[in-house]
Amino acid sequence: MTFDLEAGTRTLTELQDEATTRAWRETVAAAAPGFDEWIVGAVFGGTYQRPGVTLRDRQLLNLAALTALGGVDPQLDGHLRTSLRIGMPTDEVAEALVHLVPYVGLPRVLASLRRLAAVAAEDRG
Repeated sequence: MTFDLEAGTRTLTELQDEATTRAWRETVAAAAPGFDEWIVGAVFGGTYQRPGVTLRDRQLLNLAALTALGGVDPQLDGHLRTSLRIGMPTDEVAEALVHLVPYVGLPRVLASLRRLAAVAAEDRG
């Protein structure tokens, strides 16, 4: 697997707004110094650089995984913001979440839809 801090930084800048990135990086760096750079280099500079899956599709996969996990609101909010930031319409994100009901359950999807509504309202405000 590739580790590329420069590519990861570029991809992260494209995907996430500065406030979202700063929030998770500060939290991670305070708890586990250096781990934030590993995340950028390995995940955004490695996994995200692999061919065959678009950024949009990666976001859909992220949303599905985070919805299935539940209890990860900060990460879910960040990926919902990223989905909107890369041009996915709110109604498309909502429909993708609704599609998950038979696979992950209604309570998890309702929780994600509530987070989407909050994130979209912040984005408009």
